[in-house]
Amino acid sequence: MPEAICNYLALLGWSPGDDRENVTMKELTELFTVEKVHSSPARFDMKKLEAINGDKIRALTIDEFLDWSLPFLTKAGVITGTADEIALVKLALPLIQERIIMLSEVPAMLKFLFIKEFAVEADSVAKITDDASKAVLKRSIQELEPLTTWTRESIEAALRSSLIEDMGLKPRIAFGAVRIATTGSTISPPLFESMELLGKNASLARIRAGLEL
Repeated sequence: MPEAICNYLALLGWSPGDDRENVTMKELTELFTVEKVHSSPARFDMKKLEAINGDKIRALTIDEFLDWSLPFLTKAGVITGTADEIALVKLALPLIQERIIMLSEVPAMLKFLFIKEFAVEADSVAKITDDASKAVLKRSIQELEPLTTWTRESIEAALRSSLIEDMGLKPRIAFGAVRIATTGSTISPPLFESMELLGKNASLARIRAGLEL
C-alpha cells in the first residue's frame, strides 16, 4: 500500500522518537522534524516493509479493505464485479484481514468462493487421498448432511463432535482434510466460517468430490 511505503521510507532516515514502526500519514506530517533525521546508513528490509503493510491492512475499515481488494480480485479474474460477488467478498474479508500482509494475497485466499470449475490444488491432492483422510471426509458428510442450520457454530459443533471426540483425531488431521476438500488448498480463511460462506450444498458437493479423488 502507498501509505506503507511512505511509512517505511520515512523510517529509513528518521524516527518518531519512540519504538513505533507503524506511523500514520497524519502522524508523519505532525511529528517530522529535520532534527530527528539521522545520517547512519539505511538498509532496505523487505520483511519490515511487509510487516508495516500488514499493519496498514489491519487498520483499514471493512469498506476501505473492500475498495482496496476489488481491483486485485477483478484483475485476477476471481470476480467480475457483480453486486452479489461484491457482497460475498465483503463478508469474507474480515476472515483474512488479520492473516495477510499483502493485498495481492486476497485473490488466492478468496478464489475458492467464486471458482466455477473447482479442483483441489495439485500439490494438495495427495493429502486427502489416503485412507485416514477418506474416513474423515466420509464421516464429515454423514454429520453435515442432517444440519438444518448452516452456520459457523453448527458446522464446528458437528465436526468437532464427530472427528475430534468420536474418532479421536487431532484437529490438524481432522480439519486439514476438510479444508483441502472444500477450499482446494491447505491455506484458506478459517475453515468453519469459509464453509458457512460457501454454503451447505457447495461444501458437501466438494467433500463428496474429494472422496472420488
